Amino acid sequence: MLPEWIPAFEAHERQFLAVKRERIPRNPTKEPGTEIGYYAESLTRNQMSSKDLLKVIQEHWSAIENGVHSRWDVSFEEDKCRVKNRQTAETLTVLRNLTIGHYELKQDRGKTPAARLKTWIKRQPFRTAHSLLKS
Repeated sequence: MLPEWIPAFEAHERQFLAVKRERIPRNPTKEPGTEIGYYAESLTRNQMSSKDLLKVIQEHWSAIENGVHSRWDVSFEEDKCRVKNRQTAETLTVLRNLTIGHYELKQDRGKTPAARLKTWIKRQPFRTAHSLLKS
C-alpha cells in the first residue's frame, strides 16, 4: 500500500515534505501502526514534482530493505535475533557491518573464493574475528 502523501511546500527554494507511512506487520500478534517521515529537498517543484519525490523516497527505502537488511537477514539470520538490550543490539549491528565490509574488501581484492557472504562467514575461524577486533 502506498503511503498517504502530505503535500510539500517550498521555502527559500527548498521543498519540505512529510510522508505518512502505514506499517502492516506480517506477524498477526503485532499491531499495525503509522509514522510520519520528514524530508528536505534542495530541488524546487519545477525541478522535481511531489510524485517524483515520492518515487525517489520509495526507491531509497526499497534499496535499503532489499540491500542491507536482506544481507543481514540472509547472512546473519538477523530476524531471528531476539536481543532486547539496545546497546547490545547496536553492538551486533556494528559487528555485522564490519563483517560485511571486511568480506567485501576481501572479495574486491580477490582474496576469498567464497561467492556469498554467508558461505564466507561459516569458513571463518575465531582467530580471524579476534584479530579484526584487536586492530
